[in-house]
Amino acid sequence: MGELLRTPAENKSVGQWLLDNIVTLIFVAFTLFGFFVSDNVSLPFFLSELSSRIFRNSFLVLSLIIPVLAGLGLNFGIVIGAMSGQIAISIVRYFELGGISGLLYAFVIAFFVAALCGYFTGLLYNKTRGQEMIASLIVGYFANGIYQFLFLFVVGVIIAVPATHPMIKPDGIGIRMTVDLVPVKSGGLKYALDDIWTMPFVYALLVIAVGIIIFTIARYWFNEKRGEGYRNNRRSAAGNILLGLALAAVSLYSIAAETSLLMVRRVPVVTGLLILALCIFTVLITKTKLGQDFRSAGFNQHVSQVSGINVDQTRIIATVISTVLAAWGQIIYLQNMGTLNTYNAHTQIGMFSVASLLVGGASTSNANIKNAIFGTILFNSMFIMSPEIGQSLFGQALLGEYFRTFMVYGVIGLALGLYVWKALKQSKAAALKED
Repeated sequence: MGELLRTPAENKSVGQWLLDNIVTLIFVAFTLFGFFVSDNVSLPFFLSELSSRIFRNSFLVLSLIIPVLAGLGLNFGIVIGAMSGQIAISIVRYFELGGISGLLYAFVIAFFVAALCGYFTGLLYNKTRGQEMIASLIVGYFANGIYQFLFLFVVGVIIAVPATHPMIKPDGIGIRMTVDLVPVKSGGLKYALDDIWTMPFVYALLVIAVGIIIFTIARYWFNEKRGEGYRNNRRSAAGNILLGLALAAVSLYSIAAETSLLMVRRVPVVTGLLILALCIFTVLITKTKLGQDFRSAGFNQHVSQVSGINVDQTRIIATVISTVLAAWGQIIYLQNMGTLNTYNAHTQIGMFSVASLLVGGASTSNANIKNAIFGTILFNSMFIMSPEIGQSLFGQALLGEYFRTFMVYGVIGLALGLYVWKALKQSKAAALKED
C-alpha cells in the first residue's frame, strides 16, 4: 500500500531526477561558483539586488502559468501584454498623472488594451493549433511593429501633441527613447507602488518563514481532516518546515546580533502582497469550472470538445488572462525601474520570463507557482553573478554580459530539447508496450 501512495517524485531514480532538474541544477551551480570565484560580491549587496529583481519580475513570470495549463505552451506573446502596459504608462505620463491614482489609471487602461490584444492573440492561437509557441514569437514581432509605428509616427502626425512636452521629441513627432517617470514624491509614477509600505529585509524574511511554516502545517492538517491524506507528502512537508525554521533562525539572529543583513535594501510590502494575491488567484482559478476546463483542454483537446467544453473559447480566455497579467506586471516592473525605455523595455520580457519559468523546473506542458518563484530567484541570481564572474576570471565584466544572453537562449533551447526527447521516449515506450 505504501508503494501505491508514493508520489511520482519518490518513485523516480536519482538519474531521472537529475535529468528532470538539470537546468535548475546548472543555475544553482553557477550561482555558487560565482560566490566562490568573486571577491567583490558581499551578501548584503547580493540580497539587495536579488530582492529588488524578484519583486520587479515575479508578476511577469507568474503570468505564464495559466497558458501552460491550458495547453498553449510557453506564451512568448506576453510581450504584447508588456506593450499594453507601456501604452498605459505613456498615456498616464502624458497627462502627468502620478502617485497611487496615476498607477490605478495605468492598471485600468492596461486592462482594456491588453484584454483586446489578448482576445485577438487567442484567436490566432486557435488558428495555429499545435504551433502556439512559434505563433506567439511571430505575433510578438508583428505587434512590436505596430507599437513602433504608433509611438514613432502616429503620435505627433495623426495625434497632435505639443513639442514642448517632456515625453515628445523636439521635432514634435514621436515619443523620446527614454521617458523619466518622475519620483512619486514629485507627482510621478516612480516607486508609486513600492513606496506605499516598505519593511526591513530581515523582518520580511521572518514573516515569510512564519508564513511557510503555518501554511505547510495548515495544508497538511486540512488534507488529513478531509480524508485526503494521500495528497500529503511527509518529506516535502518536513522540508518546508525545516526551511521555514532555518529562515526564521537566520532573521532572528540577524536582528539580535545586528549583522550585515540589516543593511539589505528594504522590501516593498504592497508589491509582495500583489504577487501573493496573484499566486492565490492562480491556485483558486484552477479549482473552478474554468480552471478544470484549462486543464482538460491542456491534457486532450479532442476529449474536452467531446465532453462539451468549448476549447477555443477556453484557450482565448487563458490568453486574455495571461496578457492582462503581463500588462500589469510590466507596470509593476516600470514603476520600480523609474524610467520607460520606450522602444526596448518590452523586447526581452518574453524571453527572460520564459527562461525564468524553465529554470524553476517547468516544461511546455507543466508549470506551477513554485517553478515561477524558484526560477525567478535562480535566473536573477545568474544575472547578478555573471558580470562578477567575467571580471574575476577574465578581467572583463562585459564577458559576463555576453554569457547572460547565452544562458537565456541556452536554457530555452535545452529545456525544449529535453521536452521533445522525453516525449519521443514516452511515445516509443508506449508503442513497445502495445506490441
